[in-house]
Amino acid sequence: MIESLKEQTKKLTSWDLTDRQICDIEMLLNGAFSPLEGFLNEADYHTVLNDMKLANNQLWPVPITLDVSKSFANSIALNENIALRDPEGVLIATMEIESIWQPDKEQEANAIFGQTNPNYHPAIHYLFHKAGEFYIGGKLKKSELPIHYDFLDIRRSPNEMKRYFEKLGWAKVVAFQSSEPIHREQQEYSSFIAKKMGLNLLIQAVAGMMSTSDMKYYTKIRCFKAILKKYPEQTSKLNLLHFAERLAGVREEIWNALVNKNYGCTHYIVHTQHALNIETRKILNEYKAELDIQLIYQEEMVYIPDQQKYIEKSKVTDATKYFSMTNKEAVQRLQESLNIPDWYSYPEVMQEFKKSFPPRHQQGFTLFFTGLSGSGKSTIAQALMVKLNEIGTRPVTLLDGDLVRKNLSTELTFSKEHRNINVRRIGYVASEITKNGGIAICALIAPYHNMRKDVRELIEAVGGFIEIHVSTPLEVCERRDRKGLYAKARAGLIKDFTGVNDTYEIPQHAELVIDSTTTKSHILAQEVILLLEQKGYLVN
Repeated sequence: MIESLKEQTKKLTSWDLTDRQICDIEMLLNGAFSPLEGFLNEADYHTVLNDMKLANNQLWPVPITLDVSKSFANSIALNENIALRDPEGVLIATMEIESIWQPDKEQEANAIFGQTNPNYHPAIHYLFHKAGEFYIGGKLKKSELPIHYDFLDIRRSPNEMKRYFEKLGWAKVVAFQSSEPIHREQQEYSSFIAKKMGLNLLIQAVAGMMSTSDMKYYTKIRCFKAILKKYPEQTSKLNLLHFAERLAGVREEIWNALVNKNYGCTHYIVHTQHALNIETRKILNEYKAELDIQLIYQEEMVYIPDQQKYIEKSKVTDATKYFSMTNKEAVQRLQESLNIPDWYSYPEVMQEFKKSFPPRHQQGFTLFFTGLSGSGKSTIAQALMVKLNEIGTRPVTLLDGDLVRKNLSTELTFSKEHRNINVRRIGYVASEITKNGGIAICALIAPYHNMRKDVRELIEAVGGFIEIHVSTPLEVCERRDRKGLYAKARAGLIKDFTGVNDTYEIPQHAELVIDSTTTKSHILAQEVILLLEQKGYLVN
């Protein structure tokens, strides 16, 4: 039957699913997002935004939408069936289109996140700068679930998990969901709650929106498997949740609770940051009956050295000595080659944890030079490449914008769209070099803030990123004009030339700003070397 469906869909218009859509469609098709049967149509979308309900009045707090490009939206029609495929073209499902609409993204951001500033929240940035301009919605017809090759022993669908609970005789199960590795504080708290309330424990490790080539992802899951050994074997299990978080505050906690109910859990531990918020708890309690899963509000825990254990911070007196550390602080300590105290985590977990966060002098990194044509980017980058090769601690690759265009992007014009494609390609190559412990030196105009930000986010997920703005003034760049490009732009022979008839958006958060007007390139390259030493990427 599946082969017949695949044959029938060969002539259908196809949409290649994004990473987030792959996560969402798996959860839709395996029942984790019940009562949803597909991506939201327009009516459900608006009631979810306004009331946290579907149009039929069922509780659902977060819009699960299929965002597409304007050109794709214009190529399809209501009631048409389309094929939804993974990036390799494998048919995942078909969808009969019930709605095609252009959402008010500011309204959506305000409703879900309480504001519209893309710099405030990664999901808002995704909404405005990565999500498609149009949404389409409709019920799904499954062909096959997205394929996974990793950690198959801990991947279960909701129905598989329910059958597993029934087989084990687990009538009461508390879900502890986490997107970050679990350390001693979380382990001791979840164990304490499960024991105190007589519950079995399901650790839901969030594994969504991760590239299969991302070593940090594999390290994170190995951390979860290591921490599982610290829980009672007969009453604790680990599951991977292919879940694309939205980080939507109280809506997210309602959503998490509904998903874990669909997995057969009877209790759900609300994250500390929301559990400690009185207003958030008030809202959660309003939906208690509709959620039909008991909420447990996680307390903030601190380590008491005299007792050698974690206790609730609310029970600590002013005279009590205690320690605490966030995951972010722990990562920073690792990157700065500082020890992590034993009270923070377990050796087995830290052994895995350290693999993703080596000290900076062992990390790969990208040096991203941006500036006007003729500003001196390429010359400084070449001088820097020589200096770094002379030091010899890592392989160095120079990705010059002009050379990449000549060898990799010959089909691209200088339109804004094509410039962004070129920057994106260079950013991807740099991220692969960085991920594998090398140094990537990028030298390109990269005139637009949002694309530079996207490249930064891509590379910072796998290593270091240092943006260097070569701020040589336009008049100096134009005087140099070795290739005569400015003269041609002034004469109208080149359109959309940065600095003449197209904008260069000055970087606001560059780690280093340099000017080659009067300073020689090898001196500016040495400034970069000094910065790398200061930040710990180079050591004597």
